[in-house]
Amino acid sequence: MKRMELIFLAMGLFLFTQVAQADWTPARRLTWSSVDSCLPRVFVDNSGKVHLVWYEGSPEYPDYGNGEIHYRKSADGGASWTTNKMIIDNQSDSKTPDIAVDSSYRVHVVWDDAQYFSGGGNSNIVYKKSANGGVTWSYLKCLTWSYLWNRNPDITVDSSDDLHLVWEDDTPGNREIYYRKSTDAGTTWSTSKRLTWTAGASVYPAVCADSSNKIHVFWNDDTPGNDEIYYRKTTDGGATWSSVQRLTWSAGASENPAVAADSFGNLHLMWADYTPGDYEVFYRKSTDGGGIWSSSKRLTWTAGESEFPAISVDSSNEIHVVWNDNVAGNNEIYYAKSTDGGSNWTTSQRITYSAGHSWHAVIASDSSGNLHVLWSDNTPGNYQIFYKKFIK
Repeated sequence: MKRMELIFLAMGLFLFTQVAQADWTPARRLTWSSVDSCLPRVFVDNSGKVHLVWYEGSPEYPDYGNGEIHYRKSADGGASWTTNKMIIDNQSDSKTPDIAVDSSYRVHVVWDDAQYFSGGGNSNIVYKKSANGGVTWSYLKCLTWSYLWNRNPDITVDSSDDLHLVWEDDTPGNREIYYRKSTDAGTTWSTSKRLTWTAGASVYPAVCADSSNKIHVFWNDDTPGNDEIYYRKTTDGGATWSSVQRLTWSAGASENPAVAADSFGNLHLMWADYTPGDYEVFYRKSTDGGGIWSSSKRLTWTAGESEFPAISVDSSNEIHVVWNDNVAGNNEIYYAKSTDGGSNWTTSQRITYSAGHSWHAVIASDSSGNLHVLWSDNTPGNYQIFYKKFIK
């Protein structure tokens, strides 16, 4: 090859590299708090607005060490954001929020809160909504009334705008998974329905609605001796449920399920599994609404810990996953995708480069296939929320 051709080839490779890197916007800091801002949750509505909630330790009550729930929104695809709005301000600990937005753009937020309890250190699941895009919020509604822990709520909205909520509750003597629904935009809720009866702890539930409004619930349970992933579904809006189905049989702990459904109703499940000797991200798929599942597919192969996967399926049914891995010496956020329904995956792509720890990433896609990723990072000295976008 001639010298000039080599030069142009090198320039071409350089330009290709620059374009590939430019697909991800630079990381942008969204919070500037004197206390930790943690566990972001994101939802992109049908108009492309990006809605964010997180919990943040309150500087107003430092003696309580409590967290409060905060909200921001972007109406222009992440270019600009509304000012920070605290949607709960009390002297109790409010944490682990989740968010859903219905087709009328009502914003629904749930979290666990220690304000509603009798006795020390307990919490219940509470709910608020905004009918005007986060400007004003409804009164607080308590959805559980327990003397023990109710925590880790997860909420989804189906195509009929029914809300479906799952959480874990210590009331039976160990943690079990419970369910409630609302068919009137959160005004009233069904009675609580217990979904698990085990000798171990059923924790970290994840819920999703498919294109046929079947509701799918996943969690991990340590009854077998180590945590495994389990599953139930309802095809009649929560009235009846399938039998419990165990989805993992591993030598190590299988934890933190994350799930999404594509437009065909296929279910895509991610989790972190300790079987290889460190946590790695694994994947399974069901093409018949949860009856039969593909064999487990390992997606990460690192010397570090690959944990806390989050998943999104875009409008073209491409599957996107993010997670954190400490193979670099500190936790960083990594990304992979599948364009063929989970059969093949891209190699892992590192998308953060920070001096501190970046973890607990979440991901959502808009109707154009752009991706919105948020995470918490303690590089500034305490944890703050950061954001970046992939432009398709």
